[in-house]
Amino acid sequence: MLLQNLDEPVPVTLPLNRSYNIQFADLDELPAAMRSAGIRAGKVLVVTDSNVATHYRDRLDALFIKDGWDALVLVLPPGETTKSPKHLHAIYDAALTWNIDRRTPIVAFGGGVIGDLAGFAAATLLRGLPVVQVPTSLIAQVDSAIGGKTGINHAEGKNLIGAFHQPELVLVDTKLLYTLDRRQWTSGLAEAVKHALIDDEPYFAWIEKEWNRILARDPDVVPDMVYRAVKVKARIVGEDELELGHRALLNFGHTFGHALEHATGYGTLTHGEAVALGMRAASFLSRRLHAKVDQHRIDAVLGAFPTPALPEGLSAYDLTFAMRSDKKAQAGHLRFVLLRKVGCAYVEDDVTPADLEAAWDHVLGLR
Repeated sequence: MLLQNLDEPVPVTLPLNRSYNIQFADLDELPAAMRSAGIRAGKVLVVTDSNVATHYRDRLDALFIKDGWDALVLVLPPGETTKSPKHLHAIYDAALTWNIDRRTPIVAFGGGVIGDLAGFAAATLLRGLPVVQVPTSLIAQVDSAIGGKTGINHAEGKNLIGAFHQPELVLVDTKLLYTLDRRQWTSGLAEAVKHALIDDEPYFAWIEKEWNRILARDPDVVPDMVYRAVKVKARIVGEDELELGHRALLNFGHTFGHALEHATGYGTLTHGEAVALGMRAASFLSRRLHAKVDQHRIDAVLGAFPTPALPEGLSAYDLTFAMRSDKKAQAGHLRFVLLRKVGCAYVEDDVTPADLEAAWDHVLGLR
C-alpha cells in the first residue's frame, strides 16, 4: 500500500532563495496559501480557459473577493492552439491595460496549456512577475505545473519559444480532477506512469497493482498516485533546474511523442496519448539494447491507454523527419531517454537508423 502524508508539502529545492512548495490543499485555501508564500495581496490576474471557467469561475471570483483580492479573470479558448503568440499577447494586453506592477501575480488556473502560456507571460511581462500554478488536469498536476518550464508553440514544433520561470507556489487539489472527461484523465496518466518508469520501480509496481482502480479514478488511490508522481518530478527538478543533465530523463517518450503530435497535426492526439505511444516506442528501443527491460510488463500498463488510430499513410520516415524539429535535438543529433530496466533511465544519443525504424514500426503496428 502506498499511503502518503498529503498534509506535508512537497518542496522544490532551488538555489538563491527560489525554492517553493507544492501544496496539496483545497482550492478554497488558494488566497491564504498565496499570502503564506509571500505574495502581496491586491491585484491578481487569473488566466484560465472556457472549459475550466464553466466549472470554477464563480467559485474562484468568490474566494478572492472574500479574502480581499482584486481579481481580473481572463478566459481563453481551450486546446493546444491557444499556446500561440495571439493568446500570449491577449494576456499582455489585459495585464498592461490593467496597470499591473512587478509584484502583481499571475495565477495559471488550468491544464498544461494554460500553465505553459500564463507562465511564459509571467516570465516576460515587466521582466518577470510572480506566478502561481493551480493545475486542474492530471497531466499538469503531476508534471507540467512543476519545474518552471513555460512557453508557446511554433509552426516548426512544440514549445520552441519559452523560458524557465519558477512559480512561487503550486497548489494541487486532486478533487479538481473529477470534472475531467475520460480522455483527459487517461491522457494524464501517461506522465504519472512515466515518472515511475524512469525513477521509481516500487511506484510502478504499485501502479500495476492498483491499475484498475486508477483507471476508474478511485478517490482512495488518486491522491496517493498524484503525490508520489509529484515527489519524483520535484526531486529531479531540484537536482537539475535547467535540464542540463538529470532532468532530461523526464523526456522519456517525449522525443517520439512530440514527433507523433507534429506529424499527425496538433490536436489529433492529446499530449498524454502521444507520450503513451512514445513510451511504447522508447521501451521497445530500450529492450533491443538491454535484456533487463521487461517490455511485456511495461506494455501491460501502457497498452491500457485508449488512443486514436494513427493515419494509415503515416510512415516511419514521416515520423523520423518530424523528430528533427524536436528542441531536444543537439547539433543535429537526436537524443533519446531509454531504460536499462524499470526505474532506471538514461540518455542515449547513439541510436542506429535501423533501431529507430524498428521502434517506429512497432508503434505503427499498433494501429
